[in-house]
Amino acid sequence: MITSQKDFLITVPIGLLQVPALAKNSTKSDRREIKLSLVIPTFKESQNIPTLIQKITHLLDSKIPNYYELIVVDDDSPDLTWKVAQKMTLKYSQLKVMRREKERGLSSAVIRGWQVARGEILAVIDADLQHPPETLLKLLAEMERGADLAVASRHVDEGGVSEWSIVRRFLSRGAQVLGLIILPGVVGRVSDPMSGYFMVRREAIAGEILSPVGYKILIEVLGRGNIRWVGEVGYVFQERQEGESKVTRKQYIEYLQHLITLRLAKWPVGRFIRFGLVGFSGVFVDMAIFYLLREVVGLGLTRSAMLSAELGMINNFLWNDLWTFGDISRSQRGWQKRLKRLLKFNLICLVGLSFNVIIVNLLFNLFGVNQYIAKLIAIATVTFWNFWINMKLSWRVTQIDK
Repeated sequence: MITSQKDFLITVPIGLLQVPALAKNSTKSDRREIKLSLVIPTFKESQNIPTLIQKITHLLDSKIPNYYELIVVDDDSPDLTWKVAQKMTLKYSQLKVMRREKERGLSSAVIRGWQVARGEILAVIDADLQHPPETLLKLLAEMERGADLAVASRHVDEGGVSEWSIVRRFLSRGAQVLGLIILPGVVGRVSDPMSGYFMVRREAIAGEILSPVGYKILIEVLGRGNIRWVGEVGYVFQERQEGESKVTRKQYIEYLQHLITLRLAKWPVGRFIRFGLVGFSGVFVDMAIFYLLREVVGLGLTRSAMLSAELGMINNFLWNDLWTFGDISRSQRGWQKRLKRLLKFNLICLVGLSFNVIIVNLLFNLFGVNQYIAKLIAIATVTFWNFWINMKLSWRVTQIDK
């Protein structure tokens, strides 16, 4: 009996979850150009996978015959989903199967599939038939119009859910609102950030080190990819006919973790550390000048405190302007622009000082927090305030000198 290459499973990539920039052929005998690579992550979907493959093949053969591939990535299902899919490769030449025995998780499964994919467009669809395959053609049309990302959405025209309970609808919308609060610049770009049904252009995510948490890979693609144009098409989320649902409380917790991870990834850590070091130096300047004014000059307490605080803030501004935000200030030269930045910095820090007093009093008098702990909390809160607002107002990128 002669064994075909199709009888073998795809080798699971190892290392970083990073999609290569150029599509690479998996076999020397197959050099044709691939336009679309559709990954189908599976776990215990042996009942659904035959129907799904048949439907997808029929649709894509009518649109882009011979220019697509289907990649089933199975997490070593106990119902042998991978084996069912592997047997189908004898009939469907465009089908490839990967069996993961050491890794788990839908998002990482999708990326592992994309790593071996050869298409210029990378896509994902659930294996449970809750994503109607017919929507693939609409998504492909958006990509052909030039979109970097095409998302199937339940929240646009022709979209919806079939038989969801009020509780599930509430949880879904609540998760979206939470995303808008934590990560508005990412989640707000699409109407259905919880969607797991989309296509993305390879070049938009190639080379990026991806680290998704849980099931919501779309947020990872939006957060880390170079996505300029987003297209959306409506679809009605179907009820599962076979198999078991994998939506649990854990998925919502992982979603929250993912939002926080992306939020921290977007936080300019280097600038914040420099800002903190400069602020620390300002404390010494403030105290030294306060001592000189009181002990050497003999100035009154209030005036000494005000002058030393102001000189401390000027010290902080100069170092921040030179070091923390030096790349921005060097592109906006001139004493008038620098003076404007100084005035904004002063005002923001004065507001921060007011916040400091208010926070200490609230924590100590209202909630009974130890006064020193209350002071530390206030300092930390105001430091974040000073940094973030100054970055957005005092050192924001506006007109660039040429």
